[in-house]
Amino acid sequence: MSDERADVALTCEGDERAFERLYRRHVSRIHGLVRRMAGSEAVDELTQDVFVRAWEKIHTFRGESQFGTWLHRLAVNLVLEYQRVHARRQRHEADDEQAVDGAVAAPQIAGFGIDFEAAVERLPEGARQVFMLHDVEGYKHREVAALVGITSGTSKGQLHRARMILRQHLGAGPAPGTRSLEPRKP
Repeated sequence: MSDERADVALTCEGDERAFERLYRRHVSRIHGLVRRMAGSEAVDELTQDVFVRAWEKIHTFRGESQFGTWLHRLAVNLVLEYQRVHARRQRHEADDEQAVDGAVAAPQIAGFGIDFEAAVERLPEGARQVFMLHDVEGYKHREVAALVGITSGTSKGQLHRARMILRQHLGAGPAPGTRSLEPRKP
């Protein structure tokens, strides 16, 4: 039996030290996932909540996958739940269009690199969720749709919107075959 499987079994029996070893093994990856999905807002609190939930639900882990995979899914679900409950406002098609208009890239200063994570944090919530789940975490559109509670078509639209906003913010311009988001000059 692997060390991780042994720690999971011991944790199911209430062994806090075994759970601490699991925590140390996975905390940086879960923290990064939460930060990418939720932005910098409440990242430490949400990461802690993932592990509290894992402690409470570890008895539901059946061992059909790796513990890290189970924990990853738990984290994704918790962040999505948090975003649904604590969303500042709902974004709809019209709001997304306003976000695209307001996402004009700041001028690049010589010597400074592109801060991709800051650009992702600026995405509207729906677009950020879909972008993180699809492009970063590798979920298919039908899986993203089921997780977030939208249609596959909406997932594809949100992903396109997210990519366009990121391109504009990062100064890469529009994607080939798409129109510019900035007004044409005469």
